Amino acid sequence: MNDSDPLPSWNDGEVRSSLLRFVDGVTTPGEDFLAPEDRIAVFDNDGTLWPEKPMPVQLHFLLRRWKEMVAADASLAGREPYASAVADDPRWVGSVIAAHYAGDDARIPELAEAVVAAQRGLSTGELAGLVEEFFRTAEHPGLRRPYTACAYLPMTELLELLRDKGFTTVIASGGGRDFMRVISRSMYGVRPDQIIGSTADTVWSGSRRTVVYGEGAPYLDDGPAKPVRIWSRLGRRPVLAFGNSNGDIEMLDHATAERPGLGVLILHDDEGRNDPAYTTGAERALEEAPGRGWLTVSVRDDWSRLFADDAGST
Repeated sequence: MNDSDPLPSWNDGEVRSSLLRFVDGVTTPGEDFLAPEDRIAVFDNDGTLWPEKPMPVQLHFLLRRWKEMVAADASLAGREPYASAVADDPRWVGSVIAAHYAGDDARIPELAEAVVAAQRGLSTGELAGLVEEFFRTAEHPGLRRPYTACAYLPMTELLELLRDKGFTTVIASGGGRDFMRVISRSMYGVRPDQIIGSTADTVWSGSRRTVVYGEGAPYLDDGPAKPVRIWSRLGRRPVLAFGNSNGDIEMLDHATAERPGLGVLILHDDEGRNDPAYTTGAERALEEAPGRGWLTVSVRDDWSRLFADDAGST
């Protein structure tokens, strides 16, 4: 970390200053000082630490996996989401997720069954191998770079600063827990045991002497589930929380329920540096942020660089 400029990819301004003031306040003896074990920072992943458009990274992986399943069993090809996977078309899944956030879960069981099927019977090691192979070969469809080069540089700088100041950095995401664990250390410096995410059912296989994925419905780590899972795993309230969507509201609320605490919302308002502007799925969070005292980070105005290989634009 550069001590003279700990956040070099953040533009000078109130957001950067507020973040640094907060970190200084909880790490310097005084009214808001926290012991290192109480310095917990939680981060959403999709749209917060790396891009989620035009589709979440894990959906790209699932489309590949479903296509492989059709190659092994042609009878799957006539139903969703397998038909969409064969056509390399994520729109059906996107429409199911959009309907879910609009209160219509009619197709969620169909999607959930396919998600479970994509790893049913695999050991945790076998799934990790498939995910590792995906990251060796897959590129972001818009950025045309490996997904492993798509971490937002301002956020990796912030993660490094926080750890240097004695914080525990945790990812709490709606994305798959075991999917993220494969790349969390290399991309973000976050250990696999510091990942909280959605997961399918797992069971012990005595004959194989390992943990395998079973038949149970996947657990979605989103919305009110996030603070519950954070507390269950850590036994502590986070004092810093970063998100970008309505699904992060309760997590940010939990972090700011007591002093000290800070919630930070990433606003994707940049259309010129391959980070498309959008607010879909974040409307309520953005509306509530000012009244709740959350910081709103403008990707356009507050980040001078998005990725490590950018030349910078401000």
